[in-house]
Amino acid sequence: MITAIVLIQVEAEAIPDAAQAIADIDGVGEVYSCAGDVDLIATVKVSAHEELADLIPGRIGKVPGVLDTVTHIAFRSYSRADTEQAFAIGAED
Repeated sequence: MITAIVLIQVEAEAIPDAAQAIADIDGVGEVYSCAGDVDLIATVKVSAHEELADLIPGRIGKVPGVLDTVTHIAFRSYSRADTEQAFAIGAED
């Protein structure tokens, strides 16, 4: 599974509608509105890189109000829960 983080610039008045439209697209996990350099951040999960080409410019980029996207592909995931599970292997309660 390929995970990508998509930074999305949106016209200010279109942010709520664009966020919901993007969240409704298959392959999109979550959409966050945020402060800072970008208006929305979306997480995307697909099974092949070719799907990113269809999903991001083909679907997300065509949502009304979307001005630009920048995509970052994740190589590895780290979380507190993963670390705690790794240290719990073989431990007895």
